[in-house]
Amino acid sequence: MSTPTNTSAAAETADTADAGVAADTDGVRLRSRLPDPVELFPEMATVIGSMIKATQNGTVPSATIGLVQLRAGQMVASSYHTIGRSRALREAGETEDRITAVSSWRDAPFFTEAERLALELVEAVLTPDPHGDRVPDELYARVAAHYDDQALWTLILAISQICFFIPIALVARPIPGNPPGQNYTD
Repeated sequence: MSTPTNTSAAAETADTADAGVAADTDGVRLRSRLPDPVELFPEMATVIGSMIKATQNGTVPSATIGLVQLRAGQMVASSYHTIGRSRALREAGETEDRITAVSSWRDAPFFTEAERLALELVEAVLTPDPHGDRVPDELYARVAAHYDDQALWTLILAISQICFFIPIALVARPIPGNPPGQNYTD
């Protein structure tokens, strides 16, 4: 095995592909920093399943949830989340224009008012405010005008769900683009 050429991605060269290893464009094998946490904490599978079930209750379109989670991944510079959410949105039939424009949603013509408010909300939650009021009453009122209580809670849980996974992605560095269960190396 050769010396890693992409230390920021915890990569190393390998002659054969194994589970949880993917090649980047330079043929370097990407490796996660840590093993799959579900192997160490099996109860995480139940927690993850419950979070997914809670956000898929039909009160907020799955496209909106995907767009919000993609925006969160972009904001924290997580390749794992931006690649994964982009892929999931594509597979669900979202257009490249909408997926590409998430990072510049404010002036892009591709989003509904409800989607714009959801994107504004996730940005407010993830953007530090030196005055401590990340989600001001004015923003909350605009969001609440488009979402009833259950839908608003669903949106909050969707943001919470991606926020649960952000430190996992940034610290453990699962392999971007690999499916769950194949995105960690031993």
